Amino acid sequence: MVEVYLVGGAVRDELLGRPIVERDWVVVGATPEEMRDRGFRQVGKDFPVFLHPETGEEYALARIERKTGRGYHEFEFHCDPTVSLEQDLRRRDLTINAMARTSDGRLIDPYHGVQDLQARVLRNVSEAFSEDPVRVLRIARFAARFAELNFSIAAETQNLMKRMVAEGEVDALVPERVWAETVRALGESTPQRFFEVLRTCGALGRVFPEVDRLFGVPQPIRWHPEVDTGVHTLLTLAQCVRLGANRRVRFAALVHDLGKGTTPREEWPSHRGHEQRSYSLVRNLCARLRIPRDFRDLALLVAEHHTRCHRALELRPATVLNILDTAKAFRDRVRLDEFLLACEADARGRTGLEDRPYPQASLLRAACDAAVPISAKPFVAQGLQGSAISEAVRAARVRAIAAELGRFKRSERSLSDAG
Repeated sequence: MVEVYLVGGAVRDELLGRPIVERDWVVVGATPEEMRDRGFRQVGKDFPVFLHPETGEEYALARIERKTGRGYHEFEFHCDPTVSLEQDLRRRDLTINAMARTSDGRLIDPYHGVQDLQARVLRNVSEAFSEDPVRVLRIARFAARFAELNFSIAAETQNLMKRMVAEGEVDALVPERVWAETVRALGESTPQRFFEVLRTCGALGRVFPEVDRLFGVPQPIRWHPEVDTGVHTLLTLAQCVRLGANRRVRFAALVHDLGKGTTPREEWPSHRGHEQRSYSLVRNLCARLRIPRDFRDLALLVAEHHTRCHRALELRPATVLNILDTAKAFRDRVRLDEFLLACEADARGRTGLEDRPYPQASLLRAACDAAVPISAKPFVAQGLQGSAISEAVRAARVRAIAAELGRFKRSERSLSDAG
C-alpha cells in the first residue's frame, strides 16, 4: 500500500504558526517505476526524488542511508517499498524536522519533535547527525532563524558538533555547501547567531578562519566601547538587520574589518592600514568559497573605503569623487546605496552608539546627485578631444561636489546651532 506524508519544515512551521514556504513529501511503499507511471518526473540521481506533475513539489521515496567515508559524499542510500516512515525520519537532522502529517492531518512524531518545539530546543534525532558535516552549518542556520523565538541547542547536540570538528569532519565541507548555508543564514532574522554557534563548536575557525581571528583582538575604546573586533563585527551584522539591509550588504558588513585580525599584536589596539589588508583577505576568502561576483565586489568596496566614508565630512572634494568613481555610483546607484548602508551599519555597530546619526550617507548621496548630471557632451561641443574631455568632466564634478559639501556643512552647522 502506497502512503504519502507531508514532512519536515512544513510540519514544523505549521506548528510554530509560521508561514509555510515549501512543502516536501515522502512516499512509502512505492517503487521508482510506479512513480514514473503516475506521471512524476524523476530528478534525483543519488536517490529517487520526483516532481509532482501538477504542483511541481518534491516527492522522495522513503530511504535509509549508511555512511561509507569521510565528508558528506560518501553515503549509500537504500530505497525500496519496505522502508518505513519512521526509518526515513530517523535519518533527518533535528527532531523538529523529523515529524510528518498523514493525508487526513494526523501528526506522526516518533522522535518527540513537538516536545522540543515547545521547549524551544534544537536537538539531533540520532548519532547519525554526526555523519554529515553540513548539519553543523544547518543547525547554526536554524539557530539564526529561531533565535527570536529563544531556541537553544541541546547540550548533547553541542557536544556532538564539537566532536565532529575535532575529528575533522567539518574539514570535508566543500566551498559550495559552505556558501549555500552561509548565504541562507545571512538572510535570517538573527544572522549573527549563525557565526556565534559556529564559533562555540569550533567550526568557525575551520570554515571562516578570517572571521574567527577577529575575536579577542582589541580596538581603541574611544571609538569602540565594545573593544573586541569580533564582537563589533557581530554588532554590525545586527545593525544590518535593523536597517533592512539585503544579504550582499550583510556579507560586506561581516568581512569589512578582516584586516584587523592580522594586525601585529604590538600595534594593538591601533589598526593602521587595516583597510588594504582587509581588501586582500576578502578577495582571497571570496575566491576560496567561490562567492558570487556581486557579493565580492561590494565586500571589497566596503573593506577598502569604509573608513573614508566615515570621514566624509573631512574629505577633499576630489577624494569624495574618487570614492564615487570607485563605487561606480554614476552608473549604479543601488551599489552606492548598499555601500553606504554597510558603512552606516559599521558606524552603528558599536555599544551605546546604535542610534547615532550618520550624516555621511546623506552627504555622499548629495555629492553624487550634484555630480551625476555633468557629462562629456558640452566639452565635446567646445572642441575638446581625448583625455582633455575626461579631465574637464572630472574638474567640473569636483567643483560641483565642493559646492555641495559647502552647502551640506553649512546646513549641518545651522541644525547644530538650532539644537
